[in-house]
Amino acid sequence: MPLLILVASYGTAAPAQTSYPDKSVKIIVPFPPGGATDVVGRALAVRLSQLWKQQVIVENKPGAGGNIGADLVAKAPADGYTLLLASPAEITINPYLYAQMPFDPSRDFIPVARVASSPLVLVVNSKSAVKNMPELLQMIKTQGSKVNYASSGSGGPQHLAGELFQLMAGISMTHIPYKGGAPAITDLLGGQVDLFFAGIPPALPHIIAGKLRPLAVTTLKRSPLLPQVPTVSESGFPGFNIENWQGIFVPKGTNSQIVEKIAADIGVIAAEKNFYDLLSAQGAVPAPLIPKEFAVFVNAEAQKYSKLIKDSGAKPD
Repeated sequence: MPLLILVASYGTAAPAQTSYPDKSVKIIVPFPPGGATDVVGRALAVRLSQLWKQQVIVENKPGAGGNIGADLVAKAPADGYTLLLASPAEITINPYLYAQMPFDPSRDFIPVARVASSPLVLVVNSKSAVKNMPELLQMIKTQGSKVNYASSGSGGPQHLAGELFQLMAGISMTHIPYKGGAPAITDLLGGQVDLFFAGIPPALPHIIAGKLRPLAVTTLKRSPLLPQVPTVSESGFPGFNIENWQGIFVPKGTNSQIVEKIAADIGVIAAEKNFYDLLSAQGAVPAPLIPKEFAVFVNAEAQKYSKLIKDSGAKPD
């Protein structure tokens, strides 16, 4: 499959959309409530509602690794009133993981703005005997595929973080996909799964409460919220880097003035200290990119994940 190429191509300029938005706007989050994407989406919706003086509603449409919610937006009217808050899965991973897709990210979407970014954090239940990465590796090498790891769905960055970890460590685990990060954490807390490369937003309260034990974060730099937790890269796997980002996309054909307004207003919100504080308290940070910059970033992410999927042999479960 050729590499995904996303460009910021808009619909015709058409009449000026100076009144946008003049009614309520929906942000589709393709995962259940409580996960990292949902947390970012709800924070963004509150501020956009205030800025636009129109109600901005978050609707959760989980399933199929994010494809169900993304497909809903791909087929929505290109009028700026149905937005997709996507993670890497729906746009840069699933096209290489699934034999068939209900939509084509390069054909059906315009990248508008990246909103936030955070590392994943590798966590185990605090009752686990595993205290650090060497002990985790020893457990996996001893028990093999009896060790399982959760993800928020096939194709998500949590799934691919597990695949990259297995590839670099030369180990094998069993993948247990869930329909979002929140139910995965629920089962990790209940002892049904052994470990999870979780988004920091949903995992952090349980880490603070002492119910989950963090072993490593997946970006090249440590998280300022978990400064004592090493990176996977510095734990014996140099170059390990998986980022969990969230960004707004709209259906292809959306008026360019609407696209630019949404991007500009997200930029305004991302620069606000209150928004930074709100996201950072949940383990994420604002990471705004305007449409053309975001398109370049998304294309690079697609190239990275297409290679990882090919090298690891990852399959949807």
